[in-house]
Amino acid sequence: MASMTKNMKFVALFFSILILSGFDFVVMNPYGDVASQQAGLIYISVALMLLIVVPVFFSILFFAWRYRATNKKAHYDPTWYHSTRLEFFVWLIPLIIIGCLAAITWDATHRMDPYAPLERISENKSIPKNSKSLIVEVVALDWKWLFLFPEQKIAVVNELVVPVDRPLEFRITASSVMNSFYIPGLAGQIYAMPGMETKLHAVMNREGAYSGFSANYSGKGFSHMRFTFHGKSEKGFDDWVAKVKRQGNCLDRQRYLLLEKPSEKDPVIYFSSVESGLYSAIMNFCVHPNKICMDEVMRINAMGGGGMKGIDRRFLVYDEDYAWEKQR
Repeated sequence: MASMTKNMKFVALFFSILILSGFDFVVMNPYGDVASQQAGLIYISVALMLLIVVPVFFSILFFAWRYRATNKKAHYDPTWYHSTRLEFFVWLIPLIIIGCLAAITWDATHRMDPYAPLERISENKSIPKNSKSLIVEVVALDWKWLFLFPEQKIAVVNELVVPVDRPLEFRITASSVMNSFYIPGLAGQIYAMPGMETKLHAVMNREGAYSGFSANYSGKGFSHMRFTFHGKSEKGFDDWVAKVKRQGNCLDRQRYLLLEKPSEKDPVIYFSSVESGLYSAIMNFCVHPNKICMDEVMRINAMGGGGMKGIDRRFLVYDEDYAWEKQR
């Protein structure tokens, strides 16, 4: 019976390995230059740490075997307590490795700063002088993603298409709760926070269809908060923009207020045009026509404030249900 149980465990382990082999380890096989540099940093860091881990585990096995109870030839010295040579290796080598890790991490942190514009397209390709970054405004909704293209004047739900080998600038915010924008093979995750804007600079180096998702729990629909990420040629991107303009409707404030209501498993939705200033209104909590924008409130406060008299406090309450249904 024990033998049968052992065999079953071996079979289960074998099939588990086969199943896992079907997954694409995209973090270590990325399709964007920023993610490629991050993968390289992981490889170097792991290799340096293994310089400590491997000798330690080897030493454990060696000493367990060398000083086993049955080995009567092993020298035993109960009065031994210190070795300068051993202390030298135990402390100096880890300190050198930690110093190397610190230097590498410091350089990579500044070189791959998500807020800093890109310095290259890939390892062997620099950014052309006339190249212009594609700006994408990202809004994390409950529980879907809204992408606005200010230059192309279009918007899309749950689908993101970008041209390859062109710098990308993502401007990211959220409508209600804190979220996280993550395309594993493109770059690291960046938080999306209501009332704030975070940024991510990246570049796509390979055509294809990939996956993006939320990496921060944000409610019951979180697990379905995914979108398809496409890398296309410049012509393919232009054709996609033309397709969106032909098929979609206008995304104005009224449509956005309907769109931001919580929903799950939303299909891809195209908007052929976008009302001017919508992204700024989303970020400043003033999509509703009767709301004062947060940046305007901050401007008033910076000038000394407007005083309590004459202010309708409903305009300063940013919970839609409370402000406009209970105080109406």
